[in-house]
Amino acid sequence: MVTSPVPDLRIAAANDCELRPDGSHVLYWMNGARRPHHNFALDRAIEHARSLGKPLIVLEALRCGYQWASDRFHRFILEGMRANAAAFEGSSVRYYPYVEPAEGAGKGLVEALAADACVVIADDFPCFFLPRANAAAAARVPCLMELVDSNGLLPMRAPGDKVFARAVDLRRWLQRNIAPHLTDQPRKNPLARLELPRARIARSITDRWPAATSRMLAASPGALAELPIDHSVTPVERVTGGPVAGSRRLREFVDDALSRYEDDRNHPDRRGGSELAPWLHFGHVSVHEVFERLAKVHDWTTDALGPTKNGSRDGFWNMNPAADGFLDELVTWRELGLNFCSRRPDYDQYESLPAWAQRTLTDHESDVREHLYTYEQFDEARTHDEVWNAAQRQLRAEGRIHNYLRMVWGKMILAWTPSPQIALEILIDLNNRYALDGRNPNSYSGIFWVLGRYDRAWGPERPVFGKIRFMSPERTKAKVRMREYLARFGPESQYES
Repeated sequence: MVTSPVPDLRIAAANDCELRPDGSHVLYWMNGARRPHHNFALDRAIEHARSLGKPLIVLEALRCGYQWASDRFHRFILEGMRANAAAFEGSSVRYYPYVEPAEGAGKGLVEALAADACVVIADDFPCFFLPRANAAAAARVPCLMELVDSNGLLPMRAPGDKVFARAVDLRRWLQRNIAPHLTDQPRKNPLARLELPRARIARSITDRWPAATSRMLAASPGALAELPIDHSVTPVERVTGGPVAGSRRLREFVDDALSRYEDDRNHPDRRGGSELAPWLHFGHVSVHEVFERLAKVHDWTTDALGPTKNGSRDGFWNMNPAADGFLDELVTWRELGLNFCSRRPDYDQYESLPAWAQRTLTDHESDVREHLYTYEQFDEARTHDEVWNAAQRQLRAEGRIHNYLRMVWGKMILAWTPSPQIALEILIDLNNRYALDGRNPNSYSGIFWVLGRYDRAWGPERPVFGKIRFMSPERTKAKVRMREYLARFGPESQYES
């Protein structure tokens, strides 16, 4: 068995097949952690290839039949594939990018590449269609298939069967248990000085599933127009996908904006957040890379960890207040979503809400709503409220909503729809249709937080909301700085729907 720097907790066999030492190559199906560095799955694939003395093929494929497929998401992913192609070029790893030209055209590619493989490695991502795709492939490949978790600082399996109901519960557990995992780091540059035999891919495979052309990887409007995806959701300008662009945004944030994070992050008029979510979602940037840069900038080691074990946000990381606040979002809240989605297949269903939230929402389902809007009115930002409309326009134009306003945006959809079930459907569809970081455990955490997940019962009890935490645009306008934001995304702006 291969000796690997990848912790055992991050590796799981996806089928009952054996590793085949007499196979022709190792296959890494890069379907979640789409990056050539800081990637435990790539590390695992390389170690198998080295141990067996076999070539390594990295397949990165892009389907067109997934729900909400659009020019926006395709271009972001394709920009990442182009950067990955450049990173693998000149290395001893064979990188094979495939873009599906029609729904179902890519069916059978993984099995074809695995037909003579020693072992198949894939990314263990607990959300959207990836768990189903991995399970289907594992049942059809003739060799061992391993899933490797490269999602967070904490291996998803570390807490056992625990499902954490609140952020404070996970934070308390992390403070007592995460320290040993912080020294387990994926390789920063696993391709450097890597020597493996060069892989060959059979002509029968390349003819049926041809590698993506440079034109397609450039994600030109003409290339995108040829694909059967939603062309009405257009790419986000001034945002480039891929590991190179993601690492650049990380440097900008840590070097220029992190010191202002605590003061600026809740104010829409200021660029106070990291804005790393799209690159984290598509696996272009690793949490380990983010943490490594923070530690380097702050000259931090695990010896600096504080004694706090009570779940408080303060006194554990001991970098500085801004970095500690950012780490709580990056680690606690992000790991909370990974924990839930990896243990609850119904993570996107109304019935997954805590019992108290379902009870209070049921008690108030027949309450009179002051305003009611259709899906189309929400989609086109045609409500009576300028704050909500501005947030929706930002979502449509930039593929994101300012973090604080996203909460208010969600609460008002609950207030302005006939039932909480309809509100949830609209929340999920609008978020996943437009948000570059949608379809992710973290975004589902945010959506379901609106309806009570990870929260507690609040008083006084209100119409429609019951005991669900209440937020409003009026209070928000009085609390945060957003004059410039409202002007930018107002009805007369360039982002008018």
